[in-house]
Amino acid sequence: METNEKWSSRVTFILASIGSAVGLGNAWRFPGLAAKYGGGAFLLVYAVALIILGIPMLTMEIAIGRKTKQGAIGAFRSMNKKSGFVGWAATTNAFAIATYYAVVFAWVLAMVVFSTKFAGMVGKPEKASKVFFEMTKTSGTIQGLHIPMVMVVALVLAWALIYACIRNGTVSVGKVVKYTGLTLPLIFLCIMAIKGISMPGGPKGIAKLFVPDFKTVIENGNVARLIVDAIGQVFYSLSIMMAIMIAYGSYLSEETNVIKDATIIALADLGVSVLSGVVMFTTMYGVGMTTNDMSASGIVTAFVIYPQAMANLTNTGWINAAFGMVFYLCLSTLAVDSAFSIIEGVSRSISAHFELNSKKVTKIICAIAAVISIVFITESGLAWLDIVDKWTNQYNMILIGVMECIVIGWIFQMDKVLYEINRNAKAYKMPMWWFKGSIRYIAPVVLLLFCGLNIKDLFASGGVYGAADGYPLWSNLAGGWGVTLLVFISGFIANGVIRIKKKHGFTEREEEWK
Repeated sequence: METNEKWSSRVTFILASIGSAVGLGNAWRFPGLAAKYGGGAFLLVYAVALIILGIPMLTMEIAIGRKTKQGAIGAFRSMNKKSGFVGWAATTNAFAIATYYAVVFAWVLAMVVFSTKFAGMVGKPEKASKVFFEMTKTSGTIQGLHIPMVMVVALVLAWALIYACIRNGTVSVGKVVKYTGLTLPLIFLCIMAIKGISMPGGPKGIAKLFVPDFKTVIENGNVARLIVDAIGQVFYSLSIMMAIMIAYGSYLSEETNVIKDATIIALADLGVSVLSGVVMFTTMYGVGMTTNDMSASGIVTAFVIYPQAMANLTNTGWINAAFGMVFYLCLSTLAVDSAFSIIEGVSRSISAHFELNSKKVTKIICAIAAVISIVFITESGLAWLDIVDKWTNQYNMILIGVMECIVIGWIFQMDKVLYEINRNAKAYKMPMWWFKGSIRYIAPVVLLLFCGLNIKDLFASGGVYGAADGYPLWSNLAGGWGVTLLVFISGFIANGVIRIKKKHGFTEREEEWK
């Protein structure tokens, strides 16, 4: 993916961006949070947060990518050389996420096959809920190094698919996203939604999803947490703060209408989230379950709760198995785009900044990440994934977002970025009050609040050292605090290595916002 590489068309860019944004979080985390916070109440706050904060940050990343023709590292260095460490943090954190996201993709691929077991589990939800654990052989602790052969096969297949999708840059990505970007996920989701709505309890599920229940939220004292979690889901869902959208923006032509395309991407992401909510809510209520049976944990929702629903879907085993397979095929199409886009964000950031052969960089990154990901398919893999995911998403990514807002809103000139956003816009433009209010004030404050609440919860559950979820302190230090430290010092380490290499003739690319 050389510096002058471009998307083949506007539609390809939009589909690739939607494919990256629309991921597993839309299919399982969004419905879980909606169930936790009164259905329509969460949906309403989420939509408002998307408009106020999500769209400005998404357009910001796409615009600076197009302007600089660089990945995250080069883009932030072009605005201020001292802010290059922000790009390094985003890139390193994205790499850490890629190592375990590929394993989640592998789990989903394996469950497509293991869904056939639902055929013999009619009326046996407890048995269905154990399929995932029998497949992964997870111990639920950090103990155990045994690796099930089925997970070896699934992980190899996952990485093979990820690499195949990005091996030729925008050319191969463009071919894949025609199907996985929106088409196949919509087909699968619509099939499941029609089935859910047609079930006896389906309409009740629809009402629970769309009718706000603020009374329950207020009575439970969850108003502040509802707002913060809704905003957090917006940031997670749009693939921002992960070096991805900067990379995708760097392949855009100068004629692109950034604000218009970014809005389309954001609204499509919202649409898929709502459709996923329809599927989950109608299915749950259709089989006699309620929102109380759902979980804000995506893994629990997808691999424990949904199989229970499949066991009670109909009295015909093969139909239950078929719908289970459709569900996991849908998750597969959602997961693959997000997985390869994360690798793309890392690869573009490094190859563009150091002017390296992008195909070789992509191959090396995939190989290293694949080796590391083996840790997450061991018996203790689920526990390690839980630890690393908590730090990379709930702390690292949020702080990276704060730093991005500080660089754009307080260090660099905001009017230059806003000009890039509106450069080809006509009737629909982003006004300064919207962009400035979001990036300079609202986003960093809300993100810091979100991170602060997460840290408060961490220490409340794990004691003074933050050893959360019952895992030993050393595992939290290694997989949590250690990863966080590496993410935020990666830029300083890189600069140190570069200074040493410069003494031996190495020349670093000089970035400049022209």
